[in-house]
Amino acid sequence: MTTQNKPIYVVDDDAQIRSLLRSYLERNQFAVKTAADGESLLRELRNGVPAALVVLDIMLPGDDGFEICRKLRTFSRVPVIMLTASSDEMDRIVGLEIGADDYLAKPFNPRELLARIKAILRRSDAQPGEAVAAVSERYLRFAGFELDSTTRALCTLDGEALVLSGAEYDLLRLLLDHAGEVLSRDLIAEQTRGRDNLPMDRFIDVQISRLRQRLHDDARSPRLIKTVRGQGYVLAADVVASNASVRP
Repeated sequence: MTTQNKPIYVVDDDAQIRSLLRSYLERNQFAVKTAADGESLLRELRNGVPAALVVLDIMLPGDDGFEICRKLRTFSRVPVIMLTASSDEMDRIVGLEIGADDYLAKPFNPRELLARIKAILRRSDAQPGEAVAAVSERYLRFAGFELDSTTRALCTLDGEALVLSGAEYDLLRLLLDHAGEVLSRDLIAEQTRGRDNLPMDRFIDVQISRLRQRLHDDARSPRLIKTVRGQGYVLAADVVASNASVRP
């Protein structure tokens, strides 16, 4: 099932915002489901109800959007765009660190939200490697890890599964396809977000930090994803591509 056949979930305790976004997204040919709290979302997704993407407000009754996103990431890779009414950049950074794929500050233009939704869904529907067609084999092995580009599953070579968000997968795949090359923040932003990296926007740095944590890469002295001061980031590992897995 492609994302075109799945609804977008809008989770916000403001009934007016839910109604506005439902109407706007439906006019743009998206199926939409809404919820006033995060627990309703989690309950449906745990029961197997499909979703293409979740638009998740931070300020919710009960568990806030941060906690809902944390819980969601324990069992689902569905893309998440977080909405924040705060001008504090820390809210945005925390959202990215716990697995959100993007964020948008309130008040926002629905057209901008639509553009971000479309950009994320294009990447979700793309065939593995389509955006940067460098490696066509299914399995990519590097530094004791194996990435399955069909299922998007990352495992250690002894079989430990590591959960990646959609944004983390896109970033890791980009780095693997360009191993040994220094990638600028602007290039990473364009390839993984579909838009330029804005001044003072720490999205890329936060995603790099989160991916390092996934790979057990010490941020103070990284051995895999290295920072090239003033230029960007480079994956410092040999990558072996194969159509056969070596995991047990």
